[in-house]
Amino acid sequence: MPTYPLATLAPTVNSAGISAPSYNDILLSLQASYKAIYGSDIVLTSDSQDGQWIAVQAKAIYDNNQIAILIFNSMSPSYSQGAQLSSLVKLSAIARNVPTNSTAVGNVIGQSGTIIRDGVVRDVNGNMWNLPPVVTIPIGGLIAVTVTAQVSGAIPAQIGEISQIANPQYGWQTFSNTSAATQGAPVESDAALRRRQAVSTALPALGILAAIYSAIGNVTGVTRWFVYENATGTTDANGIPAHSICIVVEGGTTAAIAAAIQARKPPGIQTYGTTSVTVKDSVGLTSIINYDVLSYLQVYMIITIQSLTGYTAAIGTEIVNAASAFVNGLTIGEAAYYSQLNAAASLISSPDGQTYFIQSLIVGTVSFTGRIDNGTIGIAGTLLTVSAMAAGSAPLVAGQTLFGLVVGVAAGTILGSQVSGTPGGAGVYNVNNSQSVASEAMIAAAGAGVANVAVAFNQTAQCPAANITLVVH
Repeated sequence: MPTYPLATLAPTVNSAGISAPSYNDILLSLQASYKAIYGSDIVLTSDSQDGQWIAVQAKAIYDNNQIAILIFNSMSPSYSQGAQLSSLVKLSAIARNVPTNSTAVGNVIGQSGTIIRDGVVRDVNGNMWNLPPVVTIPIGGLIAVTVTAQVSGAIPAQIGEISQIANPQYGWQTFSNTSAATQGAPVESDAALRRRQAVSTALPALGILAAIYSAIGNVTGVTRWFVYENATGTTDANGIPAHSICIVVEGGTTAAIAAAIQARKPPGIQTYGTTSVTVKDSVGLTSIINYDVLSYLQVYMIITIQSLTGYTAAIGTEIVNAASAFVNGLTIGEAAYYSQLNAAASLISSPDGQTYFIQSLIVGTVSFTGRIDNGTIGIAGTLLTVSAMAAGSAPLVAGQTLFGLVVGVAAGTILGSQVSGTPGGAGVYNVNNSQSVASEAMIAAAGAGVANVAVAFNQTAQCPAANITLVVH
């Protein structure tokens, strides 16, 4: 129990850091000082003028102390925020990553000699993508260009999904992207920048892996990355060859990433990955650096809840956003465990979680549009006709359980063998239950939709809010 008045009302700094009296201790200390001056019978209750004036002084002292603590702590990257953190990390030779835009490579087709100025194309989701300011179609009528999303952030697009001309121009006939989009990223958060600053201090480290890890993290535009090592004499479970390293990277340019790896990779250790870049070192020697570009495993959910007193549509949005944020926060190669997904959707740390209970949660990695009949629309049968797979969806696999997002599929409907079509994609499949389901959005899931979602070492789970269907009873 402190003795009042306190020896000081100011912050104090010692080996443990900085501390300051609480507002209540400041108030009691000032009251004790006033009584020592004016007598112990002075009235200092909260409804008295003197008591209120002392409270104002105590609050002013407390606020100033908090500012002093904030300034003291902001000298460390662990506590600083915003602009102060951006300034501090410069001492580690890094800078906050600015927002980036998704890009994709595609073919412009039209009449030879046509000049396209400020061309814009649209993807299947309505997102706009800019062509280079000026594109001249050469002899042959085709030119490959890079299109850039107009909005920053992670905007996905699979091959062929950017194909609509938004501002038609004479002589310009078609556009179609020939590569999946390299997704952009929002402005780097304080938390992400702190993590990157922490690993950046390993740049001069004696450990090779730590140095490579830090160097990649300092490449402009890199948002997520991981380094795997196979030190054994045989290929490991991830398919990484013996005595090699595999780096998985999201964002950044291929040239900068490869240069960062080459500068710190020891001689004789091979790199593994599907992206290969030829790098020339400072003395002119060339080497091939391989790494993996991070890929995304789309996760789809159907959350069915029973509403209770106090439930609102806004809470429904909160449920969807919480489940989405949990999946999107998983690290590279981290599985999406069913129990954790259920906990995230339950809002267990929020009072809003008391306004409903989850009746069921289905999670899968396959989304598509399909119907079930005997091959003729409206006639019950055991044929699933898949007309289209969702962008980024995993393939259909026999044994998966099917769920409808609109009318619904009979409980316990299991996917059987494929009759025709693209393997694992659009086509005709057998199912075990005879029924008639009109064409609608469906998902397919392993383990009746209550199994953990495994993620490959070079993938990360991704679940935008649009991938989640909320059913309210």
